[in-house]
Amino acid sequence: MAGRSWFRWGIVLGFAIGGFFDGILLHQILQWHHLLSLVPGVSSIRAQVLWDGYFHALMYVIAGASLWGLWRANRAAEQRSGRLLAGALLIGFGLWHVADALLSHWLLGIHRIRLDSPNPLLWDLAWLGGFGVLPLLLGLVIARRRPRIDGPRGPSVALLMVSLLTGSAAAWSLKPPADQRFTTIVFAPWTTPAAGLDAVLASGGRLLWTDRRAAVMVVEVPPESRWSFYRRGALLVSGAGLPNGCFSWARN
Repeated sequence: MAGRSWFRWGIVLGFAIGGFFDGILLHQILQWHHLLSLVPGVSSIRAQVLWDGYFHALMYVIAGASLWGLWRANRAAEQRSGRLLAGALLIGFGLWHVADALLSHWLLGIHRIRLDSPNPLLWDLAWLGGFGVLPLLLGLVIARRRPRIDGPRGPSVALLMVSLLTGSAAAWSLKPPADQRFTTIVFAPWTTPAAGLDAVLASGGRLLWTDRRAAVMVVEVPPESRWSFYRRGALLVSGAGLPNGCFSWARN
């Protein structure tokens, strides 16, 4: 029973890692879409970023629960296999992208992989195959092999490495590039325009662009001052230049 729990919690952790991969790469780095890019009435960048934040918070909860479950199963299981854990992670990773494609892309239609593509279905299918079906099948092949029983430290070390990798990837996604001159700031709904301008002045930066509500600003600010905006009501502090990618799909 403990061995099965080890495998199931591994799938859950892989599912959360798939969500992190999707959110960090597609929402933040490439900015091809946001979670609710195609949902009517959610057109402002502030609302889009807020729901992206809710999505990442949910992934944190799922990842935390799965790590706790794995740790309990790791202590209780007599037969533990690092290979089985690797297969479970790949299965969960693939399941996330399969579920995302079926639900988010096609049934609910809340976003597509590339909104600016003339053929979004082609991107959906390619992403589903490369990051959904392929890892899922590979994980099943690995999990079906005759399990190799590891020593007492093997699975514990593997679990620790996966935990560190998950936490490091999440922390890295919060850090804007230090070599960028321009910083895009999205303020929380309760932050007034005056408070946003005060935040820019307090940081020693220079305002370059803002929307008409002062909810989104692009500033030139010293890299070491970027984090100070989170203490002054910012939801997102990016290292990007003028809003691009999904920023272009959100009307202020």
